Amino acid sequence: VDRAFPRSVRGVLKIARTLVALATLLCFVASGSHKAYVALAFMETAITLLFLLLYLLRLDARMRFLFWPLADILNSVIAALFLLVVGLFAIIIKTNKGTLAGGVLSLILLVLCLVDVVLLCKKISLDRARGRSAPAK
Repeated sequence: VDRAFPRSVRGVLKIARTLVALATLLCFVASGSHKAYVALAFMETAITLLFLLLYLLRLDARMRFLFWPLADILNSVIAALFLLVVGLFAIIIKTNKGTLAGGVLSLILLVLCLVDVVLLCKKISLDRARGRSAPAK
């Protein structure tokens, strides 16, 4: 278990994303919103929780067959696009206050996804040499 990850900026951001996604899910479920809203909030909660566990348990270092930061970036970008659509629809339609609250939380989650993308892009650099076999510049 990586005890430093929950206290890092990326760890706090993942935990915040998970909690906001869970709150969004609860708002959509409690208000009886469209099932697509609930499905998106559930998927975002589950996938973010899985990435949090992946980094917390250091499974990304054990499972080297996938470049996990890039997979995390792709997840965040795709989630941001879906959250933008669902958040705007929920705010525009606002069948009740729960749907409106879920839409606002979706847009907050969208911002957290974009911040996560920026932090991950700063972490990885394709120009940087990896390992000893890389040629010197």
